[in-house]
Amino acid sequence: MDREPGVSVRLKLTLSYAAFLMVAGVLLLAVVWLFLLRYVPDVINTPLPVPDRSDLERAFVPRAAAVLAFLLVFGLVGGWVLAGRMLAPLTRITQATRLAATGSLSHRIRLDGRNDEFRELADAFDAMLARLEAQIAEQQRFAANASHELRTPLAITQTLLEVARNDPTRDAGELVDRLQFVNTRAIDLTEALLLLSRADQGSFTREPVDLSLIAEEATETLLPLAETRGVTIETSGDVTPTVGSRALLQQMTTNLVHNAIVHNLPEHGRVWVTTGVHAETVALAVENTGETLSPQVVSTLDEPFQRGTGRIRDGHAGVGLGLAIVKSITQAHGGTMTLTPRADGGLRVTVQLPAAPPSSVGAGRQGLVNPSIHE
Repeated sequence: MDREPGVSVRLKLTLSYAAFLMVAGVLLLAVVWLFLLRYVPDVINTPLPVPDRSDLERAFVPRAAAVLAFLLVFGLVGGWVLAGRMLAPLTRITQATRLAATGSLSHRIRLDGRNDEFRELADAFDAMLARLEAQIAEQQRFAANASHELRTPLAITQTLLEVARNDPTRDAGELVDRLQFVNTRAIDLTEALLLLSRADQGSFTREPVDLSLIAEEATETLLPLAETRGVTIETSGDVTPTVGSRALLQQMTTNLVHNAIVHNLPEHGRVWVTTGVHAETVALAVENTGETLSPQVVSTLDEPFQRGTGRIRDGHAGVGLGLAIVKSITQAHGGTMTLTPRADGGLRVTVQLPAAPPSSVGAGRQGLVNPSIHE
């Protein structure tokens, strides 16, 4: 924004200090003058050479003017120095702001000394720079990964079309099947990216939701997939009232259960879906058997396009955004997601969301008394 040039804050503080010092000096001299006049008469009728009020004025006024002039110069110089020292942290903050405006986010102010208003401002600005730098780096990494993931099906499609053009005798049915598979993967990836963007923006309508019902619905939906893979799903828990988008929470829960089924043992795998209520939060925990995961691998699973070791590349492999979408939806609802490797292999994912009053969720449901087992 273009503004007209004005007086600097340092000059304003300098003039304020000098003016305050001048007013204090004038008041002090006025008090001294009144005190002297109280004891000195206008004319002293005595043969002795005793000074009267006129003599006092001739002696006092020039010296008072000299003192005021000295106070003015002292106030200006001292005020300028003091104002400079006081505004030095603000100058560093301004320089850092200008660097940030040019796109440089790696620098930090790091003001030393005890805590005061300037240091609180500098610390807050450093925290903002760190968060912006991390978010921009994550966005750049996400954009690069998304471009790579989207380019892959397009490149495969182009290769298949070139093969078909160069070999007219090739089976068209096989080509169509492969193109359909690649196109479905591209559509799934695009929809996942749109869902992730929607969750990040927080543009959704909030309503009372029972997370335990959503967990049951997701389990029932994915039961055929679990049966084909020989995975047993157990659900248990109580009414878990929260407030949010039913569609997004449904997608979040479905992703968790889907991942738990896909990333499991080849045979006789198990999945546990549990809901619970705490003091101010509700929790959804999805736990599964599977390969032993290290803490280093687990810490990266919620990043976009990160796939665990040994991920199965089949029709249910997903697009590498499952846990990233879960994390984004959780954060958009003011919650947290925790990933914990199981000692016996597999993963436990716990989502905690702010609890809603039980009365806000549809009445009539009294919770799950006995756990239901799906095989």
